[in-house]
Amino acid sequence: MLEALREGRLRATEAAEACLKRIDEREETVGAWAHLDRDRVMAAAEALDAHRKAGRPLGPLHGLPVGVKDIIDVRGMPCEYGTALEAGRRPREDAAVVRRLRGAGALIVGKTVTTEFAYFQPGKTRNPHDPARTPGGSSQGSAAAVADGHVPFALGTQTKGSVIRPAAFCGVVGYKPSFGAVPRTGVMADAPSLDTIGVFAASIEDVALLEHAMGPDGVDRDATPTPGPLSATAAGEPPLRPTLALVRTAAWEKAEPATVEGFAELSDALGDAVEEVTLPAEYDGAESWQSLIMAAEMARGLGAYADRGGDGVSAKFRALVEDGRRILAHDYLVARDWQRTLSAGLAQVFDRFDAILTPAAPGEAPGPETTGDASFCSLWSLTGLPTVSLPLLTGPSGLPVGVQLVGAMGDDARLLRTARWLARHLAGGNAP
Repeated sequence: MLEALREGRLRATEAAEACLKRIDEREETVGAWAHLDRDRVMAAAEALDAHRKAGRPLGPLHGLPVGVKDIIDVRGMPCEYGTALEAGRRPREDAAVVRRLRGAGALIVGKTVTTEFAYFQPGKTRNPHDPARTPGGSSQGSAAAVADGHVPFALGTQTKGSVIRPAAFCGVVGYKPSFGAVPRTGVMADAPSLDTIGVFAASIEDVALLEHAMGPDGVDRDATPTPGPLSATAAGEPPLRPTLALVRTAAWEKAEPATVEGFAELSDALGDAVEEVTLPAEYDGAESWQSLIMAAEMARGLGAYADRGGDGVSAKFRALVEDGRRILAHDYLVARDWQRTLSAGLAQVFDRFDAILTPAAPGEAPGPETTGDASFCSLWSLTGLPTVSLPLLTGPSGLPVGVQLVGAMGDDARLLRTARWLARHLAGGNAP
C-alpha cells in the first residue's frame, strides 16, 4: 500500500474510501470504533493527495490509514478513556506518537475502542473470527480493526497484556517495544512504570513501521533513544540461524491442552534451533509484583474517577482502586526493586539466545464476559522487554493462538528479525 501511495498508483482518498467501506460493512458486527468522522478522514486524505500533487516531499508513511486507541490524544477527536465520565473530552493537541505518525504522512482514521481506563472491564468490541468471543483487551478495538481489515495499522498500549493478548486472540501481529521506546506524552497513564505504546498490523515488516514514532520527546522522562533501524533489520535475513529459548513461566499451568500440544509441535519443527530454559524460582513471583505495581500506580493516578464516578465505574475498576490504596509504600518499593532485578537477570538469557519463545495467551479467545488471561504477558511487561505475538497456531475451534517472542531490552531490531525468520521458516513447510 505504501509503495502504491508513494508511486501515485493509489491515492490517499482511495485508501481512505476502501477502509471506510469495510468499516461500514462490518462495524455493526465487530464494534471496533469509538469515534469515526468520515468527512474529517476524507478531508485529511484529500490534503495528502494535494501535497503529493504539488510535488512536495512525501513522508515514509504517506497516506497510511491508522487507528488510534481511545486513551491516546488526537487533536480535535474525542478521547474518552472508555468511560462515560470523560464523555465529550476533546484534546487540543496530538499525543507525541500521533504527532510523529502525522509528520511521517500517516492518515488518522479514528479512535478505536478501549476497555474502561484500559483495564479489564470489557468494551463493546467483538472478536472478528467469532463475535461470541472476546477480542481481548484493553486494546480491543485496535486489534479487531486490523484483524477485520478496517485499517492496516493501529496503535495500542500495554501495561500487563493489552497488546500481546488481543493480537493473539484476533490473529494479527502485535508488537510491544522496549519500555520507553515510544514517548507516552498525551496518553492516559495507567501505571507509568509499566505503560508502553505498541502496534497491531498484518506482518513483522508492518509493525516495524512504528520506528517512525520512536525516540525521546523531551517530556516523557522514561522515553529513550530508538532501539535500532527496525524496518531495515526486520526485512533482512539474520547473519546466523537464530536460536530460541523455550521458557515455561509460572503461567504455563494455565495453558490449554491444545496450546501445550501446539508448542510441542512447534519445538519439533524447530529442532535444535530451540532449547528449553528454566528460569530461577524468583521469576515465579513476577505476576504478583507486576499486579502490585499496576494496582498502586493506577489507584494513585486514576483513583479520583472511582471516588466521583458512582455507578458510572465498573466493580472491577473500583476493586482495583481499593486494592491499590491498601498497598504499603514498603511493599511497592520492594516490587520496584524486583522489577529491576528480574530485568537485569534476563540479560544473561540473551547472551546465548536471540529470543525467548513462550505462549502469548492460554489458548483461543474466551467468551465476551472477560478480556482473557494476561498471565503470559506479566513477566515481560514487568521487566520492560520487547515482545511480539505471531498468529502461528490454531486452536481446536479453528481460532488463532498466538506465539510470543521476547527480546533483549533495547534490541527490538534483533527481536523483529528473529520473529520474521520464525514466520518464514514455518511458512517454508515446517509449520505445525
